Amino acid sequence: MATKIAANVGRPREFDMDDALDGFIRVFRERGYHATSIGDLSRETGLTAGSLYKAFADKNAIFVAALNRYIDRRVSELNVILADEKSGRDKVRALLRFYADVSHGDEGRKGCLVVAGAIVLSTLDSEIAGIVHKSMQRIERLLRDLIKQGQADGSVDAALNAQAASSCLFAMVQGLRVVGKLGQSRSDMSMLVDEAMRLLD
Repeated sequence: MATKIAANVGRPREFDMDDALDGFIRVFRERGYHATSIGDLSRETGLTAGSLYKAFADKNAIFVAALNRYIDRRVSELNVILADEKSGRDKVRALLRFYADVSHGDEGRKGCLVVAGAIVLSTLDSEIAGIVHKSMQRIERLLRDLIKQGQADGSVDAALNAQAASSCLFAMVQGLRVVGKLGQSRSDMSMLVDEAMRLLD
């Protein structure tokens, strides 16, 4: 259920927090953290600067909230996709394709908020660093677990070092998000996924 927040004490009005966070995500992805102003966020969401400061302490707090929303949304989308696959190998392929799909064309050029947080802000803000680290650990751990599932069901080579393979695939996923900023095509990304899957043979 979406959270409603009072936008103005003098003139009571409520706004949908999820809608506002989605607007923040769009702006931060398109402009980057440092180039984004409170005015940009206000124009995107239709909320006054005063309303934003009542709901959030500052721009950093807005980014943290947007980052958490972005991660939660991606996790939910990925879980739906993985639920449709049976073998560990198919789940790994589905995960890689998921990130390939969001890393090409216009969507890819907008970039990943987690990668942006890691590159630009994680050394400057401990809270953001913690969120980014936890998110990345989750992906790598998921890859490792899916590889082990594949080894158990026979779809992945049982002799494979699951930890090493998951680390390689994790690095590839992050690479997809970075090169996606260059506007890579769907076929480019699909080719990378096909090659990456050879690691599991």
